[in-house]
Amino acid sequence: MEDLKNILVTGGAGYIGSHTVVKLSEAGYRAIIVDDFRNSHQSVIENIQFLCEIPPVLFKKDCTDAVEMKKIFSTYPIEGVIHFAALKSVEESIEEPHAYFENNMNSLLLVTKLMNEFGVSKLVFSSSCTVYGENDIAAGINESCPLQEAKTPYGYSKQMAEKFLHYLIKSKHNQVKPIILRYFNPIGAHSSALIGENPIAEPKNLLPLICKSAYGLNGPIKVFGDDYDTKDGSCIRDFIHVVDLADAHIQALAYSERMEVSLDIFNVGTGEGHSVLELLEIFGEVNQVDVPIEMHDRREGDIPYIYADTQKIQSLLGWKPAYSIQDALRHSWMWQLKLVAKEDLILEL
Repeated sequence: MEDLKNILVTGGAGYIGSHTVVKLSEAGYRAIIVDDFRNSHQSVIENIQFLCEIPPVLFKKDCTDAVEMKKIFSTYPIEGVIHFAALKSVEESIEEPHAYFENNMNSLLLVTKLMNEFGVSKLVFSSSCTVYGENDIAAGINESCPLQEAKTPYGYSKQMAEKFLHYLIKSKHNQVKPIILRYFNPIGAHSSALIGENPIAEPKNLLPLICKSAYGLNGPIKVFGDDYDTKDGSCIRDFIHVVDLADAHIQALAYSERMEVSLDIFNVGTGEGHSVLELLEIFGEVNQVDVPIEMHDRREGDIPYIYADTQKIQSLLGWKPAYSIQDALRHSWMWQLKLVAKEDLILEL
């Protein structure tokens, strides 16, 4: 076990983080998870451990805590870092901008400082397609597209983080070589239905809300805007299965061994756009359920459409999605049914 390559995963108990920890184990890495569980259930760790051949190491800590983070770097030889830990609700960021800038920047500043102190070069950074802002690009958006002003504090915090990393690589004595992954819209769950999206706070992402509405737990699903310049008037997004997204992090780690630049950026999406109304229709067909819909006015911060040009990640990382949107929607529903069954069992006890 001493020969294992340790990957520090901040936010490793979260939705994307938990799936990435499982993928790391499959690839022969040991994950060192740091998570404060502010929006994740601790029960997820048991299921992660069940799915991992190489058990992860868990630290229930805040990754902005300099003393505790330094202890972790001192205790384990860290091969690389995957930095997920961040607040990530677009809607909440509008209500609480101070918290978003403070948390999302401070965690990255500390992690990169410790990486340089302990000679760790590999960093995979969790960014977002929100950094592109509102672009008038009909085709898929690529990594060289100029970034427009972010629509929300969340998006702007990611733009700031990326800008910091660009400055970092130019600094004297820097050893960190960041790979920035710009996520599009993750959906789905592990095919085992043991891990999936289950925030402690009221869910704000589309799929958990759809699942709850389909099960009759949440009232009609609210669709914001039916007058966008799209085929059915609703927003278009690039929905990617969370397991495919997790796999992109493993491919990024492998690429870091051979990358010839100081920093690189990759879109992680399917390269296809689906409207919100189209997604709802496919969800109903795949899972043979009815999803009640309630139309609302446009929501602040939403852009009409965005989907990825994925040529770069396919060419340089050899990555492409393995799951269809139907797979993702089926796995999301399986996960929801498992959650409800578990809650019913607890109530019976």
